[in-house]
Amino acid sequence: MINLSCNFRGNSTTNIKWFIRLASNDNNQHMLLPPLKLYRRILRSHRNLSPVQKSIGDSYVKNEFRLHKNIDNPLHIVGFLTSWQDYWHIVSNGEWQEGTLSQQKLEKMSKEQVVQLYELMKEAQRLHDTVKTNDNPQNGK
Repeated sequence: MINLSCNFRGNSTTNIKWFIRLASNDNNQHMLLPPLKLYRRILRSHRNLSPVQKSIGDSYVKNEFRLHKNIDNPLHIVGFLTSWQDYWHIVSNGEWQEGTLSQQKLEKMSKEQVVQLYELMKEAQRLHDTVKTNDNPQNGK
């Protein structure tokens, strides 16, 4: 998970906790969860999804946390944890089914993020089509 003992000047754990508290007091009423606890809760919330959605979600979450395991910048850590905690709330409350991506959020994304989102959408569509075809075998006749 994210390395909370990063190489900051001074007491690194105190710096991280200070940034997390600062970010949490901004717009959220909830404190940010520690990375490992958040990671586990996200994977647990995926149990309520269909098997295909669970598989995609689990592998995506595991990969993202692995890729961001050694973040050094406290602002990136807070942004990462905040985004994933928002995701966890959306998935655990079932709000993701009605969710849409606003133009404002799309414009804030980097080119790499937009490409990643597009690839995720294409993979989800491919899996949806595969499941749909397997559920209705008469389409192949």
